[in-house]
This record gives sequence, C-alpha cells and structure tokens, in this order.
Amino acid sequence: MDHKLRILLVEDNRDFAKLVQVYLQRYDAERFEVVWKENHADAMAFLHEDAHVDVALMDYFLPGKTGLDIARDISSGYPHIPIIFLTVNKDFHLALEVMKLGVAEFLVKEEISSPVLPKTILNVVEKQGLKDRLMKLEISRQRLRAIRDTLSSIVGDFEVPLREMEKLTERLGQQSAETLPGDYLEMIDDNVRRIVEKLNKLKTLQEDKTVRYIKDIKMLDLS
Repeated sequence: MDHKLRILLVEDNRDFAKLVQVYLQRYDAERFEVVWKENHADAMAFLHEDAHVDVALMDYFLPGKTGLDIARDISSGYPHIPIIFLTVNKDFHLALEVMKLGVAEFLVKEEISSPVLPKTILNVVEKQGLKDRLMKLEISRQRLRAIRDTLSSIVGDFEVPLREMEKLTERLGQQSAETLPGDYLEMIDDNVRRIVEKLNKLKTLQEDKTVRYIKDIKMLDLS
C-alpha cells in the first residue's frame, strides 16, 4: 500500500469528526485523507459523484437513516468499499446485525485516540485489496475457460481447410518459376504459416490477455 488512503467518515458530531482526523494525521500525516459527511444523504451523494474511497468509517447513531441503513446502501451500490463501524459501546446485537451486512470491523469510539483505529483501517484496506485481487483472478479464470470452450469448436472448423491450403501451397511450390512467381508463392506460404501459428496459440491459450484494437474494441493478445 503506497498511496494515500481515502476515508469516507460519516459522523454527525463535528467535534468527534475533527478528532478522528487529528488522530489519523498524528499517526501518519501522509497516509490518510478524510472526507467528512454528516448524514446518509450527503454520504450517498458524495459516493454517487466520486466512488474512489478506500474505506467507509461511520457512526451508528445518525440523524434520519442510521449507520446500518448507510451500510446497506454502500454494500449494495459500492461493494468494493469496506465498512468500519464506530459506536459508543460494543452491543452484541448491533455487532451481529452489522456483521450480517459484511461490515469489516466494529470499533468503540474510545479507541480512536489509540493506534487501534489507524491500524484497523490499514488492515481492513489490505484485506479488501487481497479480496479484490482474488476476485479478479477468479473472473479471469472463468473468462479464460469460456474463451477456450468457444475457441475449441472455431479452431476445429479452421483446421481442415488450413491443411488443404498447406497441401496446395506445397503443390504450387513444385511448379516452375515461369508458371508461378516465387515472391507470390512466398507470400501465400507466409500467410498460411501465420494463420496456423495463431490457431496453435489459440488451442493452447493460457492467459486471458487483451489489447486495445480500435477505440473501445479489444482483441486477444496472441503475441
């Protein structure tokens, strides 16, 4: 983790919000950026405009919709953002409710003055990063499996006519130079060879790798 962590703090108490920022800055001034919002509406409006947030840190007791309501909306609309709950006490039933939503951590507000808060944030973000990488890897594996399944039939359809083209090129090569110019024959042979090479790479495709082709169109990288 070498970038500044952006924290969405949802807290209606201005003084407490300032304390959170002070203690995080005191722990590491270059590590944390806190975006403070007072309620559900402001928090969701901010995420709608800019969802680049590493972690959401929120109080449970908020005016209007509670922190639990915000957690539901964030988990639903922005599942990549891990959530840390802050409350005045560790109520078992509340902890159970927030954990059901997949909330990453549950801290008592008294802990903000200790290294527990910044260390918890760093740990949660690191776990989320690992989770995201594993998910991307799994998606890539599934895509590769689907690509292989699709290509297996397509490659088979090309193999027969390609074999015939190779035989035809070989027969043409046996003709005299007067009948068929050498550069023309070389061009045919080179194109057939390149097609066969690409098909062999498709048959043994090991990586779901694409490159930009035209605008937003991408193609498999067989280099």
